[in-house]
Amino acid sequence: MTVITSRHHPLVKQFRELARGGGAVMLLDGWHLITEAVNAGLAFDTLAVCGPVTEAEQTVIDRAGRSGAQVFEVSGAVLNAISPVNSPTGVVASAHKPVISTDGLVSPAPALVLAGMGIQDPGNVGAVVRSAAAAGATGVLLDESTADPWGWKALRASMGSVFHVPVIRTRTPMPTIDAWRATGLRVMAAVPRDGVPMAAADLTQPVVIAVGGEGPGLSAELLDRADARISIPMQRGVESLNVAVAAALILYEAQRQRAR
Repeated sequence: MTVITSRHHPLVKQFRELARGGGAVMLLDGWHLITEAVNAGLAFDTLAVCGPVTEAEQTVIDRAGRSGAQVFEVSGAVLNAISPVNSPTGVVASAHKPVISTDGLVSPAPALVLAGMGIQDPGNVGAVVRSAAAAGATGVLLDESTADPWGWKALRASMGSVFHVPVIRTRTPMPTIDAWRATGLRVMAAVPRDGVPMAAADLTQPVVIAVGGEGPGLSAELLDRADARISIPMQRGVESLNVAVAAALILYEAQRQRAR
């Protein structure tokens, strides 16, 4: 295989454009993330590999190739040019984002959906998705003002968990939430103060747990539609929790109640 050594190769431009996000194809950096994507059955477009690989890594390359990926060997300089991270680990890839329906977020029953609104920090988005996957949420619904969960920063923060829980980012989340409510799901809006303590809320029923982003929190529209407002008990003087921490605490409380 010919090694790509020029930073002017079209592959470099292709990956730099992918790093901006927003399209149907995402950029994956690092063996761990790419392995998780391969195991999830995603379709790959391109794999750029630098240096010798282990037997396990070659298996990942072969599986990505069988999904349709073109595999290129690149020099260290080219890898540094196409990878968005400071210290790339030897492989960068492009793969198609999974296509998921809203029905896929509410099964199996009883539904446990995390709705994230206005979470602008990609690291927080990745952490929220990671918590949702770890706590057994059936799905994650994000609004358009939330950072792209398939952007490379959010993907790295999720550590591949985004491939283990259905995630949808939509411009219009409220019609979906209203449709779910009509089928019996309750909407629980997380607020910093004066809500029902989360341990006292019934989270065993089919539920959408809504959390707001840094600063403004949840919109008045969503708060008005919520069936209940819930809060995490905090000591005096603490204004709020990081959104990923809050989401994790409430989701694990839901799982504790359901296991009981």
